[in-house]
Amino acid sequence: MEKILVIEDDLTFALILEGFLKKQGFEVNVAHRVKDGIKLLSGQTYQLVLMDYRLPDGTGFEILENIRSMSTPVPGIMMTSFQDVGTAVRAMRLGAVDYITKPVNPDELLMVIKEVLPSDKEKDKDHPTDTPLFISGHSYASRQLHDFIQLVAPTDMSVIVQGESGTGKEYVARTIHRLSKREEAPFVAVDCGAISGEIANSELFGHVKGAFTGATNDKQGVFEMAQGGTIFLDEVGNLSYDIQVKLLRALQERTIQPLGSNKQIAIDVRVITATNDDLVNSVKNGDFREDLYHRLNEFIIKVPALRNRENDLEEFVAHFVALANQELTRNVKAFSPEVMAILREYHWPGNLRELKNVVKRAVLLSSGEVAGVETLPEEMVQTINEAPKTEGPDLKALQEANERELIYKTLQEVKFNKSKAARLLNIDRKTLYLKLAKYNLEA
Repeated sequence: MEKILVIEDDLTFALILEGFLKKQGFEVNVAHRVKDGIKLLSGQTYQLVLMDYRLPDGTGFEILENIRSMSTPVPGIMMTSFQDVGTAVRAMRLGAVDYITKPVNPDELLMVIKEVLPSDKEKDKDHPTDTPLFISGHSYASRQLHDFIQLVAPTDMSVIVQGESGTGKEYVARTIHRLSKREEAPFVAVDCGAISGEIANSELFGHVKGAFTGATNDKQGVFEMAQGGTIFLDEVGNLSYDIQVKLLRALQERTIQPLGSNKQIAIDVRVITATNDDLVNSVKNGDFREDLYHRLNEFIIKVPALRNRENDLEEFVAHFVALANQELTRNVKAFSPEVMAILREYHWPGNLRELKNVVKRAVLLSSGEVAGVETLPEEMVQTINEAPKTEGPDLKALQEANERELIYKTLQEVKFNKSKAARLLNIDRKTLYLKLAKYNLEA
């Protein structure tokens, strides 16, 4: 029986959650404070932690930090109000596997939990073959992304995939692998944000029995597991300095040495890395080795945010509806015009991951073939309705469009030398970086 830890300070809601989860066949423990939750985590083994963001003695971030320090991290789902979706996205950067907004819909909660803790039957199922797991879109940004994937996939070049949380960086990496000559070999993904110290060392390079306390058997690292294939290192910027040194050596020498062993093992793998942040700044701040950055950065792909791919929204919605119909055995054929208008207006801080969750929830709650406004989170509808409406030309938008065009033309003139561009634009480099991020400019 799978064991879930619920950390929630609302006593009534915690009691309701506990009863609901027990009816679904889970063993449940409940804590109402951060310190109590951490104490339970240190003394017992759980398969999942369901946590509130706002707690009397802290936040869910502290719980996630504690989970990250564990020898075997536990999947965590953040529960948050709709207004805190941005916070939930940041939580996912700390290692949360998903989030769910309050008020919590029981069917939606169970759906999310089953995604994290699939049954043995579900684990054995293949993905549906009639709906692709990744679509490229038709906007300029999407076509450029697709072209870069097609260009680099057949090579053995190391690739950095850069983008905001939820933009689909792992899907990009998997697509590169699927289109490469290594397709038949393993694709192994590692969340570098969830491992540290000896655990990271062991996870990547393996260990021999007795290498450290608790090492009761030999363990094969992911570099061996992915032999002939591709390793995807998500959030690579979180690796410690010592692990960065070992990773650089592995890439340069094409050999690894398991922890506690004198044996050198030859490896043949392609490395794709991903990051939410600009590793260039991490290098400047001394947080990431410059030589490792250059080794990894043979080719960089920037995945655009959903708000910059608005021409693709209908295509993405249709794609996620098809996936949800297959998974939930529904027959939703369309979203109402009112729903699509709301989706176009929304800012999507959680990007494609958030859109997928919203679409899946809507399909789950739809009783007919057309999903209406009632299937969207109530707070989402309120947010759009309460947004100030403007009449006539949007002067701020026009100014920003002109500024973006000026910056882009200047970058082209100086061949994307940011120091020269900043001087020509009469701004400092920090301001230029902020504007590049704001306007999602390739540089």
